[in-house]
Amino acid sequence: MSLNHSKFETELQVRPDDIDMNQHVHGSRYFDYVLAARYDQMERCYGMSMEEFARHGLGWFIKTAHVHYKRALQIGERFVVRTWVEDIRRTDVVVKFEILRKSNGKVCCDGHFEYAMISLATGRAEEIPDWIVQRYSI
Repeated sequence: MSLNHSKFETELQVRPDDIDMNQHVHGSRYFDYVLAARYDQMERCYGMSMEEFARHGLGWFIKTAHVHYKRALQIGERFVVRTWVEDIRRTDVVVKFEILRKSNGKVCCDGHFEYAMISLATGRAEEIPDWIVQRYSI
């Protein structure tokens, strides 16, 4: 089902260890930024931390990760990671994101992740329970 849900933001800053040999943020770090923002937003905005998922024997596995790079971030820059749930399927959630430069609001990159709900006991995909769908439907 396609959704029109809330967008949430987390502010972060580029660290020295994020910089590659070309003196800008290494491409893989953008994925880390989105994962850090989702970790923050799951607890702060959805009221369900990753630890709570684990207590229920559930976790999330990244099936697909797509990023479209537009502008490089530099050391020390502050930026905002904006994410939102775009679609909830039987076992998957599609989360879209944008990373915006804090100083001028310009998009540095955007993309999406597709997460599969898994059983921590088996590592296999699980149907997303209705109570989780409700928590994500804000």
